[in-house]
Amino acid sequence: MKPARIAVIGVAAVAAIGLALVVRAMGSGGEPTATATAAPVETRPMAQVLVAAQDLAPGQRLTEADLAWKEWAVDEVNPAFITDGSVPIPSAEKSEEEIKAETEAAKPEGAVASVTRAATNLATGGAKADYVGSVVREPILAGEPIIARKIVRAGDSGYMAAYLEPGMRAMSIAIGVETSAGGFILPGDRVDVVLTREMESASTEGSRNKFDSRTVLQNLKVLAIDQATRLGDDAQTVVGATATLEVSPQDGEALALAVAEGDLSLSLRSYADTGGPSGRTYARATQVQPSAVRVYRGGAPEVVVVQ
Repeated sequence: MKPARIAVIGVAAVAAIGLALVVRAMGSGGEPTATATAAPVETRPMAQVLVAAQDLAPGQRLTEADLAWKEWAVDEVNPAFITDGSVPIPSAEKSEEEIKAETEAAKPEGAVASVTRAATNLATGGAKADYVGSVVREPILAGEPIIARKIVRAGDSGYMAAYLEPGMRAMSIAIGVETSAGGFILPGDRVDVVLTREMESASTEGSRNKFDSRTVLQNLKVLAIDQATRLGDDAQTVVGATATLEVSPQDGEALALAVAEGDLSLSLRSYADTGGPSGRTYARATQVQPSAVRVYRGGAPEVVVVQ
């Protein structure tokens, strides 16, 4: 074989080997490209769940600052959780395909969801406003979802017992328009209890009855008027037949005695005057009893009651 032909064959062989190496390198380097162009990972639908913004203790009344919204994966939302309603929460009995289809069909996209939720909360107060004023029944940690079992909402069974401060009692007395500041006394206000009673007279003539009036309890919290523990935003007055007051056990005894002694009236206190002492204004044991003095005028006896 001629040397020239051998050289051509050698060059062709080297070129074939080089081409094979290039093709192999291109084939191995194409895998990352295939991975990079794969379909993006699907984002899990999220819902807004009402959680505690800070640690909450039993007996605490919830305020706006105690509650917050937290994003939660829809497929992990417990039916007992409270949501803002912008994303439907499927029931646990539905299949994964039904859950996905229902959520995606009703969920607004991206910024639209945020704007829709903000507009709804601005117009209606959102679900959070419905729970402001509720009372914590069991400890709730910061970030923990709010559930019905751990709180008591106004009007629910057991609300009054949860609303009471530790060591306090709830007692009701009969009231009317004329004995409750014309209906301007509302749940949450502070009042004084005024007792009016007829005095015992030693006079035998019985010309005129004498009465005594005094404040027996002061700065008591009004828990409810009739069965209403909270009123609507537009309510200015409320007229009821009973008022439920928060008292200590000792003040409860004094209130029961005052009910038996005479007529009771409620005196509304100013918001600026609610920081003073609360309870009885005098000790029953040290109360000065009235005494009768016989006075002779022109030879005729007259009995005068001295306080």
